[in-house]
Amino acid sequence: MSFSTPLLLPEIEDSPGDRLHYQNGHFRDPEMEGLTLYEKKALLVNRELDSHGMGKYQWYIFFLCGFGYLVDLLYAQAFGLVEPAMQQEFGFGPQDSGHIFSSFSAGLTAGAFVWGVLVDIIGRQYAFNLTVLISSVFGLCLAAPSTYNGVLVLTAFVGFGVGGNIPIDTTICLEFLPQNRRFLLAMLSIFQPLGVVISSGIAYGFIPFYSCGNGADQKPLPACSSSTLAPGAPCCTKASNMGWRYTLICLGAICVTIFFLRFVVFRFQESPKFLLYRDRDDKAVEVLQKIAKFNGRESSITLESFEALTNEHASMVNRDTDMPIPNAGMEERTSTWVEKIKIELQRCKILFSTFPLARLTILVWITYIFDYWGFSIAGSFLPTILLQKNKAIDISTAETYRNFVIIYVCGIPGVMLGTLMYVIPRVGRKWAMVGSSALMGISLFLFATVNTEASNIGLNAMEYFFQSMFNAVLYGWTPEVFPAPIRGTASGLASFWGRLFSIVSPLIAADLLSKSVNGPLYLAGSGVFVSTIALVLMPTKSMGAQSY
Repeated sequence: MSFSTPLLLPEIEDSPGDRLHYQNGHFRDPEMEGLTLYEKKALLVNRELDSHGMGKYQWYIFFLCGFGYLVDLLYAQAFGLVEPAMQQEFGFGPQDSGHIFSSFSAGLTAGAFVWGVLVDIIGRQYAFNLTVLISSVFGLCLAAPSTYNGVLVLTAFVGFGVGGNIPIDTTICLEFLPQNRRFLLAMLSIFQPLGVVISSGIAYGFIPFYSCGNGADQKPLPACSSSTLAPGAPCCTKASNMGWRYTLICLGAICVTIFFLRFVVFRFQESPKFLLYRDRDDKAVEVLQKIAKFNGRESSITLESFEALTNEHASMVNRDTDMPIPNAGMEERTSTWVEKIKIELQRCKILFSTFPLARLTILVWITYIFDYWGFSIAGSFLPTILLQKNKAIDISTAETYRNFVIIYVCGIPGVMLGTLMYVIPRVGRKWAMVGSSALMGISLFLFATVNTEASNIGLNAMEYFFQSMFNAVLYGWTPEVFPAPIRGTASGLASFWGRLFSIVSPLIAADLLSKSVNGPLYLAGSGVFVSTIALVLMPTKSMGAQSY
Protein backbone atom coordinates (compact mmCIF):
# COMPACT_ATOMS: atom_id res chain seq x y z
CA MET A 1 0.00 0.00 0.00
CA SER A 2 1.29 3.48 -0.81
CA PHE A 3 0.04 7.02 -0.72
CA SER A 4 -1.46 8.23 -3.95
CA THR A 5 -0.92 11.96 -3.53
CA PRO A 6 1.94 14.10 -2.26
CA LEU A 7 1.97 14.44 1.51
CA LEU A 8 3.68 17.43 3.07
CA LEU A 9 4.93 16.77 6.59
CA PRO A 10 7.66 18.41 8.64
CA GLU A 11 11.10 17.00 9.03
CA ILE A 12 11.23 14.75 12.09
CA GLU A 13 14.37 13.68 13.85
CA ASP A 14 14.18 9.90 14.32
CA SER A 15 17.38 9.50 16.30
CA PRO A 16 20.62 11.45 16.79
CA GLY A 17 22.28 11.90 13.43
CA ASP A 18 19.39 10.33 11.51
CA ARG A 19 16.44 12.29 10.11
CA LEU A 20 13.32 11.27 8.19
CA HIS A 21 12.19 13.58 5.37
CA TYR A 22 8.49 14.11 4.66
CA GLN A 23 8.69 17.03 2.26
CA ASN A 24 9.11 18.17 -1.36
CA GLY A 25 7.59 15.22 -3.12
CA HIS A 26 5.67 12.02 -2.81
CA PHE A 27 5.58 10.47 0.63
CA ARG A 28 5.97 6.75 1.13
CA ASP A 29 6.71 5.14 4.46
CA PRO A 30 6.73 1.32 4.55
CA GLU A 31 6.22 1.32 8.32
CA MET A 32 2.82 2.98 7.86
CA GLU A 33 1.52 0.47 5.35
CA GLY A 34 -1.48 -1.43 6.63
CA LEU A 35 -2.03 0.89 9.59
CA THR A 36 -5.24 2.65 10.53
CA LEU A 37 -5.41 6.44 10.57
CA TYR A 38 -5.12 6.46 14.35
CA GLU A 39 -2.05 4.19 14.24
CA LYS A 40 -0.38 6.40 11.64
CA LYS A 41 -0.83 9.44 13.83
CA ALA A 42 0.36 7.47 16.86
CA LEU A 43 3.45 6.44 14.91
CA LEU A 44 4.27 10.09 14.27
CA VAL A 45 3.92 10.71 18.02
CA ASN A 46 6.22 7.76 18.73
CA ARG A 47 8.84 9.18 16.38
CA GLU A 48 8.56 12.60 17.95
CA LEU A 49 9.07 11.18 21.44
CA ASP A 50 11.87 8.92 20.19
CA SER A 51 13.67 12.02 18.96
CA HIS A 52 13.58 13.44 22.51
CA GLY A 53 15.22 10.40 24.03
CA MET A 54 14.95 10.31 27.83
CA GLY A 55 14.39 14.00 28.30
CA LYS A 56 13.69 15.77 31.56
CA TYR A 57 9.93 15.33 31.11
CA GLN A 58 10.29 11.57 30.59
CA TRP A 59 12.39 11.20 33.74
CA TYR A 60 9.81 13.14 35.78
CA ILE A 61 7.08 10.84 34.46
CA PHE A 62 9.16 7.75 35.24
CA PHE A 63 9.76 8.67 38.87
CA LEU A 64 6.24 9.97 39.55
CA CYS A 65 4.71 6.81 38.06
CA GLY A 66 7.19 4.82 40.12
CA PHE A 67 5.85 6.48 43.26
CA GLY A 68 2.45 5.03 42.34
CA TYR A 69 4.02 1.57 42.40
CA LEU A 70 5.59 2.44 45.75
CA VAL A 71 2.20 3.33 47.27
CA ASP A 72 0.76 0.00 46.09
CA LEU A 73 3.29 -2.05 48.06
CA LEU A 74 3.49 0.33 51.01
CA TYR A 75 0.00 -0.74 51.98
CA ALA A 76 0.01 -4.29 50.63
CA GLN A 77 2.95 -5.00 52.94
CA ALA A 78 1.77 -2.85 55.83
CA PHE A 79 -1.44 -4.76 56.50
CA GLY A 80 0.49 -8.01 56.91
CA LEU A 81 2.84 -6.27 59.35
CA VAL A 82 0.20 -4.55 61.50
CA GLU A 83 -2.39 -7.36 61.54
CA PRO A 84 -0.88 -9.29 64.53
CA ALA A 85 -0.94 -6.12 66.68
CA MET A 86 -4.50 -5.37 65.56
CA GLN A 87 -5.59 -8.90 66.39
CA GLN A 88 -4.24 -8.59 69.92
CA GLU A 89 -5.98 -5.25 70.53
CA PHE A 90 -9.33 -5.95 68.88
CA GLY A 91 -9.54 -9.60 69.91
CA PHE A 92 -10.72 -11.12 66.64
CA GLY A 93 -9.96 -14.80 65.99
CA PRO A 94 -7.50 -16.36 63.54
CA GLN A 95 -10.31 -17.05 61.07
CA ASP A 96 -11.03 -13.31 60.92
CA SER A 97 -7.41 -12.33 60.29
CA GLY A 98 -7.93 -12.62 56.54
CA HIS A 99 -10.73 -10.02 56.53
CA ILE A 100 -8.36 -7.05 56.41
CA PHE A 101 -6.57 -8.50 53.38
CA SER A 102 -9.85 -9.30 51.65
CA SER A 103 -11.15 -5.81 52.44
CA PHE A 104 -8.03 -4.28 50.89
CA SER A 105 -8.30 -6.63 47.91
CA ALA A 106 -11.98 -5.71 47.44
CA GLY A 107 -10.98 -2.05 47.23
CA LEU A 108 -8.13 -2.92 44.88
CA THR A 109 -10.52 -4.89 42.67
CA ALA A 110 -13.00 -2.05 42.38
CA GLY A 111 -10.14 0.42 41.86
CA ALA A 112 -8.47 -1.64 39.14
CA PHE A 113 -11.71 -1.94 37.19
CA VAL A 114 -13.06 1.59 37.68
CA TRP A 115 -9.78 3.44 37.17
CA GLY A 116 -8.66 1.11 34.39
CA VAL A 117 -11.79 2.02 32.41
CA LEU A 118 -11.90 5.68 33.47
CA VAL A 119 -8.33 6.30 32.33
CA ASP A 120 -9.52 5.67 28.75
CA ILE A 121 -12.62 7.86 29.25
CA ILE A 122 -11.70 10.88 31.40
CA GLY A 123 -8.06 10.76 30.42
CA ARG A 124 -4.73 9.94 32.04
CA GLN A 125 -4.32 13.35 33.68
CA TYR A 126 -7.23 13.20 36.14
CA ALA A 127 -6.80 9.52 36.99
CA PHE A 128 -3.06 10.08 37.57
CA ASN A 129 -3.79 12.44 40.46
CA LEU A 130 -7.11 11.23 41.85
CA THR A 131 -5.91 7.72 42.72
CA VAL A 132 -3.14 9.03 44.98
CA LEU A 133 -5.43 11.67 46.51
CA ILE A 134 -7.93 9.01 47.58
CA SER A 135 -5.15 6.81 48.96
CA SER A 136 -3.77 9.79 50.92
CA VAL A 137 -7.03 10.89 52.53
CA PHE A 138 -8.22 7.46 53.65
CA GLY A 139 -4.69 6.31 54.47
CA LEU A 140 -4.31 9.05 57.06
CA CYS A 141 -7.70 8.12 58.54
CA LEU A 142 -6.71 4.46 59.02
CA ALA A 143 -5.12 5.11 62.41
CA ALA A 144 -8.31 6.57 63.90
CA PRO A 145 -10.76 3.63 64.33
CA SER A 146 -11.11 1.85 67.65
CA THR A 147 -12.85 -1.19 66.14
CA TYR A 148 -11.79 -3.79 63.60
CA ASN A 149 -14.87 -3.08 61.44
CA GLY A 150 -13.89 0.58 61.20
CA VAL A 151 -10.42 -0.39 60.02
CA LEU A 152 -11.92 -2.74 57.40
CA VAL A 153 -14.11 0.00 55.89
CA LEU A 154 -11.24 2.49 55.58
CA THR A 155 -8.95 -0.23 54.26
CA ALA A 156 -11.35 -0.85 51.36
CA PHE A 157 -11.32 2.86 50.43
CA VAL A 158 -7.51 2.93 50.54
CA GLY A 159 -7.53 -0.10 48.25
CA PHE A 160 -9.90 1.67 45.84
CA GLY A 161 -7.38 4.48 45.39
CA VAL A 162 -4.33 2.22 45.28
CA GLY A 163 -5.98 -0.24 42.87
CA GLY A 164 -5.75 2.10 39.91
CA ASN A 165 -2.08 2.92 40.29
CA ILE A 166 -0.40 0.10 38.37
CA PRO A 167 -2.68 0.00 35.27
CA ILE A 168 -2.68 3.82 35.10
CA ASP A 169 1.02 4.36 35.75
CA THR A 170 2.21 1.71 33.30
CA THR A 171 -0.13 3.12 30.64
CA ILE A 172 1.14 6.67 31.18
CA CYS A 173 4.79 5.70 31.30
CA LEU A 174 4.54 3.62 28.12
CA GLU A 175 2.93 6.47 26.20
CA PHE A 176 5.73 8.93 27.00
CA LEU A 177 8.82 6.70 26.85
CA PRO A 178 10.89 6.47 23.66
CA GLN A 179 10.82 3.07 21.98
CA ASN A 180 14.40 2.17 22.93
CA ARG A 181 13.75 2.90 26.62
CA ARG A 182 10.72 0.69 27.09
CA PHE A 183 12.74 -1.62 29.33
CA LEU A 184 12.19 1.11 31.94
CA LEU A 185 8.59 -0.14 32.20
CA ALA A 186 10.00 -3.17 33.98
CA MET A 187 12.33 -0.97 36.05
CA LEU A 188 9.24 0.84 37.38
CA SER A 189 8.70 -2.18 39.59
CA ILE A 190 11.86 -1.37 41.54
CA PHE A 191 9.67 1.04 43.49
CA GLN A 192 7.63 -1.89 44.78
CA PRO A 193 10.37 -3.54 46.88
CA LEU A 194 11.40 -0.03 47.93
CA GLY A 195 7.85 0.43 49.20
CA VAL A 196 8.01 -2.90 51.01
CA VAL A 197 11.36 -2.03 52.59
CA ILE A 198 10.10 1.41 53.68
CA SER A 199 6.92 -0.12 55.10
CA SER A 200 8.90 -2.85 56.90
CA GLY A 201 11.43 -0.34 58.23
CA ILE A 202 8.71 1.93 59.63
CA ALA A 203 6.96 -1.07 61.21
CA TYR A 204 10.27 -2.25 62.70
CA GLY A 205 10.74 1.19 64.25
CA PHE A 206 7.30 1.31 65.89
CA ILE A 207 5.50 -2.02 66.34
CA PRO A 208 8.00 -3.96 68.50
CA PHE A 209 8.38 -1.01 70.88
CA TYR A 210 4.84 0.42 71.01
CA SER A 211 2.74 -2.74 71.27
CA CYS A 212 0.97 -4.48 74.11
CA GLY A 213 3.41 -7.36 74.47
CA ASN A 214 2.99 -10.03 77.13
CA GLY A 215 1.54 -10.08 80.61
CA ALA A 216 3.13 -11.32 83.83
CA ASP A 217 2.53 -14.93 82.75
CA GLN A 218 4.51 -14.25 79.54
CA LYS A 219 1.39 -14.79 77.46
CA PRO A 220 0.11 -12.05 75.09
CA LEU A 221 -2.20 -9.61 76.85
CA PRO A 222 -5.84 -10.28 75.89
CA ALA A 223 -8.03 -7.70 74.19
CA CYS A 224 -9.94 -5.44 76.58
CA SER A 225 -13.13 -6.41 74.75
CA SER A 226 -12.62 -10.11 75.54
CA SER A 227 -15.65 -11.72 77.18
CA THR A 228 -13.41 -13.97 79.26
CA LEU A 229 -11.42 -11.10 80.80
CA ALA A 230 -11.69 -10.88 84.58
CA PRO A 231 -12.62 -7.48 86.08
CA GLY A 232 -9.53 -5.37 86.68
CA ALA A 233 -7.24 -7.78 84.79
CA PRO A 234 -4.58 -6.18 82.54
CA CYS A 235 -5.47 -6.07 78.87
CA CYS A 236 -4.26 -4.65 75.55
CA THR A 237 -5.44 -1.03 75.49
CA LYS A 238 -5.35 1.41 72.58
CA ALA A 239 -2.89 3.67 74.43
CA SER A 240 -0.42 0.81 74.92
CA ASN A 241 -0.73 -0.44 71.33
CA MET A 242 -0.06 2.63 69.21
CA GLY A 243 2.76 1.13 67.13
CA TRP A 244 0.56 -0.03 64.26
CA ARG A 245 -1.20 3.34 64.24
CA TYR A 246 2.09 5.25 64.07
CA THR A 247 3.09 3.01 61.18
CA LEU A 248 -0.08 3.77 59.19
CA ILE A 249 0.16 7.51 59.92
CA CYS A 250 3.66 7.55 58.45
CA LEU A 251 2.46 5.73 55.33
CA GLY A 252 -0.40 8.21 54.93
CA ALA A 253 2.06 11.09 55.19
CA ILE A 254 4.17 9.53 52.43
CA CYS A 255 1.08 9.35 50.19
CA VAL A 256 0.27 13.00 50.85
CA THR A 257 3.83 13.94 49.85
CA ILE A 258 3.52 11.97 46.60
CA PHE A 259 0.21 13.67 45.79
CA PHE A 260 1.84 17.07 46.40
CA LEU A 261 4.66 16.18 43.99
CA ARG A 262 2.21 14.99 41.32
CA PHE A 263 -0.35 17.75 41.58
CA VAL A 264 1.62 20.83 42.67
CA VAL A 265 5.31 20.44 41.85
CA PHE A 266 4.94 18.79 38.42
CA ARG A 267 2.36 19.69 35.78
CA PHE A 268 1.39 16.48 34.00
CA GLN A 269 0.26 16.82 30.38
CA GLU A 270 -2.50 14.65 28.98
CA SER A 271 -1.35 11.75 26.79
CA PRO A 272 -1.17 12.77 23.09
CA LYS A 273 -2.44 9.32 22.08
CA PHE A 274 -5.50 9.67 24.29
CA LEU A 275 -6.17 13.06 22.70
CA LEU A 276 -5.75 11.67 19.19
CA TYR A 277 -8.26 8.94 19.94
CA ARG A 278 -10.68 11.59 21.22
CA ASP A 279 -10.38 13.51 17.93
CA ARG A 280 -8.47 16.36 19.57
CA ASP A 281 -5.50 16.61 17.24
CA ASP A 282 -4.99 20.29 18.04
CA LYS A 283 -4.64 19.57 21.75
CA ALA A 284 -2.26 16.68 21.04
CA VAL A 285 -0.02 19.05 19.07
CA GLU A 286 -0.14 21.56 21.91
CA VAL A 287 0.91 18.88 24.43
CA LEU A 288 3.79 17.71 22.23
CA GLN A 289 5.00 21.31 21.92
CA LYS A 290 4.87 21.77 25.72
CA ILE A 291 6.82 18.53 26.27
CA ALA A 292 9.42 19.60 23.71
CA LYS A 293 9.76 22.99 25.41
CA PHE A 294 10.11 21.30 28.82
CA ASN A 295 12.92 19.19 27.33
CA GLY A 296 14.58 22.24 25.78
CA ARG A 297 13.69 21.28 22.20
CA GLU A 298 11.46 22.30 19.31
CA SER A 299 8.55 20.05 18.39
CA SER A 300 8.52 18.84 14.78
CA ILE A 301 4.82 17.91 14.89
CA THR A 302 2.23 20.44 13.67
CA LEU A 303 -1.51 20.28 13.17
CA GLU A 304 -0.83 20.19 9.42
CA SER A 305 1.02 16.90 9.96
CA PHE A 306 -2.11 15.21 11.25
CA GLU A 307 -4.40 16.93 8.74
CA ALA A 308 -2.25 15.69 5.87
CA LEU A 309 -2.45 12.14 7.19
CA THR A 310 -6.22 12.46 7.57
CA ASN A 311 -6.69 13.71 4.02
CA GLU A 312 -4.39 11.05 2.62
CA HIS A 313 -6.12 8.27 4.53
CA ALA A 314 -9.53 9.45 3.32
CA SER A 315 -8.36 9.22 -0.29
CA MET A 316 -7.29 5.59 0.03
CA VAL A 317 -9.52 3.06 -1.67
CA ASN A 318 -8.83 0.12 0.65
CA ARG A 319 -10.05 0.79 4.18
CA ASP A 320 -10.10 -2.87 5.27
CA THR A 321 -7.12 -2.43 7.55
CA ASP A 322 -8.95 -0.23 10.05
CA MET A 323 -9.18 -1.65 13.54
CA PRO A 324 -12.66 -2.02 15.05
CA ILE A 325 -12.21 0.97 17.33
CA PRO A 326 -15.36 3.06 17.68
CA ASN A 327 -15.05 6.78 17.12
CA ALA A 328 -15.00 8.40 20.52
CA GLY A 329 -14.25 11.90 19.35
CA MET A 330 -16.88 14.04 17.68
CA GLU A 331 -19.52 11.35 18.12
CA GLU A 332 -19.30 11.47 21.92
CA ARG A 333 -19.45 15.25 22.04
CA THR A 334 -23.02 15.17 20.71
CA SER A 335 -24.20 11.99 22.47
CA THR A 336 -26.30 11.46 25.58
CA TRP A 337 -24.74 9.82 28.65
CA VAL A 338 -26.43 6.50 27.81
CA GLU A 339 -25.05 6.65 24.27
CA LYS A 340 -21.60 7.55 25.61
CA ILE A 341 -21.61 4.50 27.87
CA LYS A 342 -22.58 2.29 24.93
CA ILE A 343 -19.76 3.77 22.85
CA GLU A 344 -17.27 3.09 25.63
CA LEU A 345 -18.46 -0.49 26.06
CA GLN A 346 -17.83 -1.06 22.36
CA ARG A 347 -14.12 -0.62 23.04
CA CYS A 348 -14.06 -3.77 25.17
CA LYS A 349 -14.99 -5.82 22.10
CA ILE A 350 -11.56 -5.02 20.67
CA LEU A 351 -10.03 -7.46 23.15
CA PHE A 352 -11.86 -10.31 21.38
CA SER A 353 -11.98 -8.92 17.85
CA THR A 354 -9.53 -11.51 16.46
CA PHE A 355 -8.51 -14.99 17.57
CA PRO A 356 -4.88 -14.04 18.42
CA LEU A 357 -6.05 -11.04 20.46
CA ALA A 358 -8.72 -13.10 22.24
CA ARG A 359 -6.16 -15.80 23.04
CA LEU A 360 -3.75 -13.20 24.36
CA THR A 361 -6.45 -11.52 26.46
CA ILE A 362 -7.58 -14.78 28.10
CA LEU A 363 -4.02 -15.92 28.87
CA VAL A 364 -3.18 -12.52 30.35
CA TRP A 365 -6.25 -12.74 32.57
CA ILE A 366 -5.29 -16.25 33.77
CA THR A 367 -1.74 -15.09 34.47
CA TYR A 368 -2.94 -12.14 36.54
CA ILE A 369 -5.56 -14.18 38.40
CA PHE A 370 -3.11 -16.75 39.72
CA ASP A 371 -0.19 -14.37 40.11
CA TYR A 372 -2.32 -12.18 42.37
CA TRP A 373 -3.68 -15.29 44.07
CA GLY A 374 -0.14 -16.35 44.96
CA PHE A 375 1.48 -13.07 45.96
CA SER A 376 -1.57 -11.75 47.85
CA ILE A 377 -1.39 -14.82 50.09
CA ALA A 378 2.39 -14.46 50.38
CA GLY A 379 2.27 -10.75 51.15
CA SER A 380 -0.59 -11.16 53.62
CA PHE A 381 0.52 -14.23 55.54
CA LEU A 382 4.29 -14.64 55.20
CA PRO A 383 4.90 -12.06 57.97
CA THR A 384 2.50 -13.91 60.29
CA ILE A 385 3.89 -17.32 59.33
CA LEU A 386 7.44 -16.09 59.85
CA LEU A 387 6.50 -14.69 63.27
CA GLN A 388 5.01 -18.05 64.27
CA LYS A 389 7.95 -20.07 62.95
CA ASN A 390 10.50 -17.78 64.56
CA LYS A 391 8.62 -17.90 67.86
CA ALA A 392 8.91 -21.69 67.79
CA ILE A 393 12.72 -21.40 67.57
CA ASP A 394 12.97 -18.59 70.16
CA ILE A 395 13.61 -15.63 67.84
CA SER A 396 12.24 -12.35 69.20
CA THR A 397 9.60 -10.17 67.54
CA ALA A 398 12.13 -7.35 67.09
CA GLU A 399 14.55 -9.70 65.30
CA THR A 400 11.74 -10.95 63.06
CA TYR A 401 10.79 -7.41 62.01
CA ARG A 402 14.46 -6.70 61.36
CA ASN A 403 14.56 -9.81 59.16
CA PHE A 404 11.61 -8.46 57.16
CA VAL A 405 13.79 -5.55 56.05
CA ILE A 406 16.60 -7.91 55.03
CA ILE A 407 14.21 -10.14 53.10
CA TYR A 408 12.48 -7.40 51.16
CA VAL A 409 15.66 -5.60 50.13
CA CYS A 410 16.20 -8.64 47.88
CA GLY A 411 13.31 -7.48 45.70
CA ILE A 412 15.46 -4.63 44.36
CA PRO A 413 18.03 -6.86 42.56
CA GLY A 414 15.06 -9.03 41.48
CA VAL A 415 13.55 -6.11 39.59
CA MET A 416 16.94 -5.22 38.12
CA LEU A 417 17.43 -8.78 36.85
CA GLY A 418 13.92 -8.74 35.38
CA THR A 419 14.73 -5.51 33.57
CA LEU A 420 17.91 -7.07 32.18
CA MET A 421 16.05 -10.17 30.97
CA TYR A 422 13.47 -7.84 29.40
CA VAL A 423 15.98 -6.69 26.80
CA ILE A 424 17.96 -9.91 26.16
CA PRO A 425 16.64 -11.35 22.88
CA ARG A 426 17.26 -15.03 23.73
CA VAL A 427 15.40 -14.71 27.00
CA GLY A 428 13.10 -11.73 26.57
CA ARG A 429 9.86 -11.06 28.33
CA LYS A 430 8.19 -14.47 28.02
CA TRP A 431 10.87 -16.75 29.37
CA ALA A 432 11.88 -14.27 32.06
CA MET A 433 8.30 -14.49 33.36
CA VAL A 434 8.14 -18.27 33.00
CA GLY A 435 11.39 -18.83 34.89
CA SER A 436 10.76 -16.31 37.67
CA SER A 437 7.18 -17.47 38.33
CA ALA A 438 8.28 -21.12 38.53
CA LEU A 439 11.09 -20.32 40.97
CA MET A 440 8.73 -18.16 43.05
CA GLY A 441 6.39 -21.16 43.43
CA ILE A 442 9.27 -23.50 44.28
CA SER A 443 10.51 -21.18 47.03
CA LEU A 444 7.06 -21.18 48.67
CA PHE A 445 6.97 -24.98 48.72
CA LEU A 446 10.50 -25.19 50.12
CA PHE A 447 9.71 -22.71 52.90
CA ALA A 448 6.91 -25.03 54.04
CA THR A 449 9.38 -27.86 54.65
CA VAL A 450 11.98 -26.16 56.89
CA ASN A 451 12.22 -23.99 60.01
CA THR A 452 15.62 -22.55 60.87
CA GLU A 453 16.53 -18.87 61.06
CA ALA A 454 18.85 -19.10 58.03
CA SER A 455 16.37 -21.03 55.88
CA ASN A 456 13.46 -18.78 56.88
CA ILE A 457 15.37 -15.67 55.81
CA GLY A 458 16.88 -17.29 52.71
CA LEU A 459 13.70 -18.81 51.31
CA ASN A 460 11.58 -15.73 52.03
CA ALA A 461 14.24 -13.63 50.31
CA MET A 462 14.21 -16.06 47.36
CA GLU A 463 10.43 -15.86 47.11
CA TYR A 464 10.42 -12.08 47.11
CA PHE A 465 13.36 -11.87 44.69
CA PHE A 466 11.53 -13.92 42.05
CA GLN A 467 8.13 -12.35 42.82
CA SER A 468 9.65 -8.92 42.17
CA MET A 469 11.36 -10.12 38.99
CA PHE A 470 8.16 -11.74 37.69
CA ASN A 471 5.89 -8.77 38.35
CA ALA A 472 8.43 -6.28 37.01
CA VAL A 473 8.32 -7.92 33.59
CA LEU A 474 4.57 -8.68 33.71
CA TYR A 475 3.49 -5.15 34.61
CA GLY A 476 5.82 -3.60 32.05
CA TRP A 477 4.84 -5.94 29.25
CA THR A 478 1.03 -5.93 29.65
CA PRO A 479 0.27 -2.41 28.31
CA GLU A 480 2.71 -2.93 25.42
CA VAL A 481 0.57 -5.54 23.69
CA PHE A 482 -2.71 -3.61 23.65
CA PRO A 483 -3.48 -0.53 21.48
CA ALA A 484 -3.70 2.86 23.22
CA PRO A 485 -7.51 3.32 22.88
CA ILE A 486 -8.03 0.14 24.92
CA ARG A 487 -4.71 0.05 26.79
CA GLY A 488 -5.88 1.38 30.13
CA THR A 489 -9.03 -0.74 30.01
CA ALA A 490 -7.09 -3.90 29.08
CA SER A 491 -4.54 -3.37 31.85
CA GLY A 492 -7.28 -2.47 34.31
CA LEU A 493 -9.35 -5.55 33.46
CA ALA A 494 -6.31 -7.80 33.90
CA SER A 495 -5.68 -6.25 37.31
CA PHE A 496 -9.41 -6.47 38.08
CA TRP A 497 -9.49 -10.25 37.60
CA GLY A 498 -6.32 -10.63 39.64
CA ARG A 499 -7.64 -8.42 42.43
CA LEU A 500 -10.99 -10.23 42.39
CA PHE A 501 -9.38 -13.56 43.13
CA SER A 502 -7.12 -11.95 45.73
CA ILE A 503 -10.29 -11.23 47.75
CA VAL A 504 -11.04 -14.94 48.00
CA SER A 505 -7.54 -16.32 48.49
CA PRO A 506 -6.80 -14.67 51.88
CA LEU A 507 -10.07 -16.02 53.29
CA ILE A 508 -9.14 -19.56 52.24
CA ALA A 509 -5.57 -19.06 53.45
CA ALA A 510 -6.74 -17.75 56.86
CA ASP A 511 -8.81 -20.90 57.34
CA LEU A 512 -5.84 -23.06 56.37
CA LEU A 513 -3.54 -21.10 58.69
CA SER A 514 -5.80 -21.84 61.65
CA LYS A 515 -5.21 -25.55 60.96
CA SER A 516 -1.63 -25.60 59.68
CA VAL A 517 1.08 -22.95 59.50
CA ASN A 518 2.21 -24.28 56.10
CA GLY A 519 -1.23 -24.51 54.46
CA PRO A 520 -1.18 -20.98 52.94
CA LEU A 521 2.28 -21.64 51.48
CA TYR A 522 1.08 -24.63 49.46
CA LEU A 523 -2.02 -22.69 48.38
CA ALA A 524 0.05 -19.74 47.16
CA GLY A 525 2.68 -21.88 45.42
CA SER A 526 0.05 -23.87 43.52
CA GLY A 527 -1.54 -20.69 42.18
CA VAL A 528 1.78 -19.33 40.96
CA PHE A 529 2.43 -22.53 39.00
CA VAL A 530 -0.87 -22.05 37.12
CA SER A 531 0.47 -18.63 36.02
CA THR A 532 3.62 -20.36 34.80
CA ILE A 533 1.58 -22.71 32.59
CA ALA A 534 -0.41 -19.79 31.13
CA LEU A 535 2.83 -17.96 30.33
CA VAL A 536 4.25 -20.99 28.51
CA LEU A 537 1.18 -20.87 26.24
CA MET A 538 1.56 -17.11 25.63
CA PRO A 539 2.25 -16.09 21.99
CA THR A 540 5.90 -15.02 21.73
CA LYS A 541 5.33 -12.67 18.78
CA SER A 542 3.30 -10.35 21.01
CA MET A 543 6.40 -9.52 23.01
CA GLY A 544 8.00 -6.14 22.35
CA ALA A 545 6.12 -5.04 19.21
CA GLN A 546 5.59 -1.41 18.20
CA SER A 547 3.14 0.26 20.60
CA TYR A 548 0.40 2.57 19.22
